[in-house]
Amino acid sequence: MDRAQNLDRLSEGFDVAIIGGGATGLGAAVDSAARGYRTVLFEAHDFAKGTSSRSTKLVHGGVRYLAQGNVGLVREALRERGRLRRNAPHLVGDLGFIVPAYAWWSGPYYGVGLKLYDLLAGRFRLGNSRSLDRDAVLAALPNLEPEQLKGGILYVDGQFDDARLAITLALTASDLGATLLNQARVTGLLKQDGRLQGVRVQDAESGREHSVRARVVVNATGVFADGVRYLDNPSAGPTVSPSQGIHLVLPEAFLPGTHALVVPKTDDGRVLFLIPWHGRTVVGTTDTPVAEPVEEPKPLAEEVAFLLEHAARYLVKDPARSDVLSVYAGLRPLVRPPDEEGERTASLSRDHHVFTSASGLVTIVGGKWTTYRKMAEDVITRAAEVAGLDAVPCRTAGLRLHGTPEDAATSEVGVPTGPLASYGTEASAVRALARAEPPLAGPLHPGLPYLLAEVVWGARREMARTVEDVLARRTRALLLDARASAECAPQVARLLARELGRDAAWERSQVAAYRALAEAALL
Repeated sequence: MDRAQNLDRLSEGFDVAIIGGGATGLGAAVDSAARGYRTVLFEAHDFAKGTSSRSTKLVHGGVRYLAQGNVGLVREALRERGRLRRNAPHLVGDLGFIVPAYAWWSGPYYGVGLKLYDLLAGRFRLGNSRSLDRDAVLAALPNLEPEQLKGGILYVDGQFDDARLAITLALTASDLGATLLNQARVTGLLKQDGRLQGVRVQDAESGREHSVRARVVVNATGVFADGVRYLDNPSAGPTVSPSQGIHLVLPEAFLPGTHALVVPKTDDGRVLFLIPWHGRTVVGTTDTPVAEPVEEPKPLAEEVAFLLEHAARYLVKDPARSDVLSVYAGLRPLVRPPDEEGERTASLSRDHHVFTSASGLVTIVGGKWTTYRKMAEDVITRAAEVAGLDAVPCRTAGLRLHGTPEDAATSEVGVPTGPLASYGTEASAVRALARAEPPLAGPLHPGLPYLLAEVVWGARREMARTVEDVLARRTRALLLDARASAECAPQVARLLARELGRDAAWERSQVAAYRALAEAALL
């Protein structure tokens, strides 16, 4: 992806303009471009800057939704899980999850539910759930509290790297001919005779404004969707009820091995996950209603205490605040019930909904990462109808994403691991860059699994524009160890300044901004 070239293309005019560079917007850009529509996407900050890089890292049907009786959502999500596993095997893998049984009835009870989970997956099943005896559970989860443990249930679900998948979707859309811009905020909508004709966009780097013509505008801004709808119609009613979820990242010692731990019911009725991820343990999540969405949500003290307390109930070695390597918070774009006030967000819909305004603005809200492809299919089908575009069938169900080998095996169990695994077929090119420039072959930081070459690759090929882009999303350094990531910020700034033609003042401001962000990720 070349940002300068994409800026030069804004005067061409497009069929579909997409606002929002998270999972939904990027998926929509892939779908639109795959159908042959001239497509442009604008992201105010960086791709997956918000919720889409702050998930629980699961590609799953949602056992919680099955317990709620939402069989349709679970079936659709399981189908999409299987497709994503096939279309991006370098980013999505299989992971064993264990539900421990501490009461005689819990094993059979959860076992029946997970058998239904298997059945709903059909041919997209990743594996069969089965009962485990006490010894097998403790062998798989050696830090699990053994007192009164009776056994457990093992089932298989999907795991992924959310930000890396988002970057892969951006690259895929670009491969298909889409024009994508980060650091490009939509400041207004262009109208003629009451109908949308495009958008006004400000390039954050130059300050220049562009008027971009498009036959239809898609609002895929997640929790900020209502803000775009107000640009279109100041009297539009709200459609999103934001809910905050936080996650703690702990050392691997709290969950050694290759299996995840599932707490089926917390004090607030949620499912709690403890998951091995990139050599760390991710614990989440919470569900806290928020009044208004913000760009940098902050974990609340009570949310942190909730996760530490619930994790401690199930672990021999209990985590403390001092063990937390990073904490991150994201906002879910839950669909707001039209006539009900004060409903708990844990019970609001994760289904996605598409709205079309009188002027032709097409808005999609709700959904989750696992169903991003189906969401994109639905919103682009609707956008094509609004714009009067040729009716072209969706082509993404079997579309291999950027970096997927043509002969990729999809039957192997396990999460893709190892240095550069998330780059897929481009891993060899990243290694070649490190060989061509030997200083780039060194580690980003002794405590992080990244090469300096990945900084340069991100700038040259993945449109990384800031230190945060590199350390939070092109790599996952911020999440894996916030303090270590802050320590390598100056070196990242120097490499980026060289690549982007920035001066020393820019380097200093970048380091200061990133260190403030990393500080907020520490307890």
